[in-house]
Amino acid sequence: MKLVRNHILIGITDESILHGAKEVEEALRRALKEHGLSDEVQIVETGDLGGTGRGVILAVYPDRITYAGVTVEDVPEIVTEHLLKGRPVTRLEAVIAPEKGEAPKVGLAKEQPRIVLKNCGLIDPESLEEALAAGAYAGLVRIIEEGIPPQAVIEEVIRAGLRGRGGAGFLTGQKWSFTAPGEEKYLICNADEGEPGTFKDRLIMEGDPHRLIEGMIIAGYAVGAKKGYVYIRGEYALSIRRMQKAIDQAYAEDLLGESILGSGISFDLEIKKGAGAYVCGEETALIESIEGRRGYPRLKPPYPGTAGLWGKPTVVNNVETLANVPPIIENGAEWFRGYGTEACPGTKVFTILGHVVHPGLIEVEMGTTLRTILYEYAGGIRGGKSFKAALIGGAAGTFLGEKDLDIGLDFDSLKCAAGVLGSGAILVLDADDSVVDLLLGILRFFVHESCGQCTPCRVGTVKLVEILEKIVSGAGTKADLDLLVGLAETMQKTSFCPLGQSPILPIRSALARFPHEFLSLVGCGTERVASS
Repeated sequence: MKLVRNHILIGITDESILHGAKEVEEALRRALKEHGLSDEVQIVETGDLGGTGRGVILAVYPDRITYAGVTVEDVPEIVTEHLLKGRPVTRLEAVIAPEKGEAPKVGLAKEQPRIVLKNCGLIDPESLEEALAAGAYAGLVRIIEEGIPPQAVIEEVIRAGLRGRGGAGFLTGQKWSFTAPGEEKYLICNADEGEPGTFKDRLIMEGDPHRLIEGMIIAGYAVGAKKGYVYIRGEYALSIRRMQKAIDQAYAEDLLGESILGSGISFDLEIKKGAGAYVCGEETALIESIEGRRGYPRLKPPYPGTAGLWGKPTVVNNVETLANVPPIIENGAEWFRGYGTEACPGTKVFTILGHVVHPGLIEVEMGTTLRTILYEYAGGIRGGKSFKAALIGGAAGTFLGEKDLDIGLDFDSLKCAAGVLGSGAILVLDADDSVVDLLLGILRFFVHESCGQCTPCRVGTVKLVEILEKIVSGAGTKADLDLLVGLAETMQKTSFCPLGQSPILPIRSALARFPHEFLSLVGCGTERVASS
């Protein structure tokens, strides 16, 4: 039997499957067999390789050559030229090779300090053996071997300064410490991810599902929860399949269930599918959905930590937050604080979309500036055009302009600039794009996703769209702009949940940073918009 001399890593995600990844993989297998290379070249399905909108992506190791936009027609050339003759197919190359042992970063020229995404794109996410070889469950094993008590785990996470990566930025360990005592508690992973432009949690689950499982076991142990649920939006078919396979593997190897590895730590895990409701990203609406009811947000207090799922104390964290827990326990709080800023330690996973040269998924230190992300990681603005704006955090986010390029993207720096980090989505606009048109699309989204439970949101979202449509049509006045802001401010104060409270964020930031676009539509030159 011949030794394997090359590995071809093919990124299998929901996006790449739509671009024909499975067909490319099958064509590769046929071509390798045809040329007698089946024993020498091994194909490995892996998670996301870092690029978005680049079609099918392959990484050839140990050559560390990455190809993007690969089609079935390209396969014969890759096999004959690269794998037989050792000459890379330059027209398909996507990036300068990263350092040895690092994941390939398609089209991203700057190296990334990866914590959460460390194994994504390097291992077969459906192989427990590869996950273990890459360090999976090392944090859990440390807890078991050293007999670390639950309170010490919470204190370590508090010392690390890990803040929730779902948008609010609340201290994770502190949230755990607020969990009320009780014999029956629950842990929920919010993997609903309904924020437009956000797909980081999906790619974490698709690329390294065992990291999330380990994070949930540790979090459950810390707060005293023996049962956990991963609430995944139903459209995430591949995430659901890979998570379920990983859960089954963990049960088979005594990493889930009663007395894990004979330690006395017990934790059961189950997947719950969401139906795609944006409002179910709010933790109490998510809890209602798991209980089998319509996803209406609950009145708080009581908070889930006191009375959550089925009235029992419940902790809800999102995927990225929980994925940070295992390396913190394995390496310690001080190690984690070696990344990011003093107030916002660690890294942040961003999804970059819009008019950049290299859209995709990146992980950078907290506090990295928008300028660095756009020009060093994403390759700058596509087509050589100038930067105009970036919508940070999805529909419920804020607009930043050219004067904001040197703002650090972390919770506190953005708060000082009247911005929010939100989900980590970055939608980039160039000089030819319209902020007004994008804002109108956002407001229409809120209308569509309002659950209708409270009047301020149910009626207010519709009125916001009507006002902005009037302005866009040329029939609006400056008074309509003031009304737009005033109504959104009223909704912020009176709506039942964050959905109705959120439109003020994109509205106010758009008017504050791009007033001329709105004023020109109402014939007011450059006058200032009230309350902007």
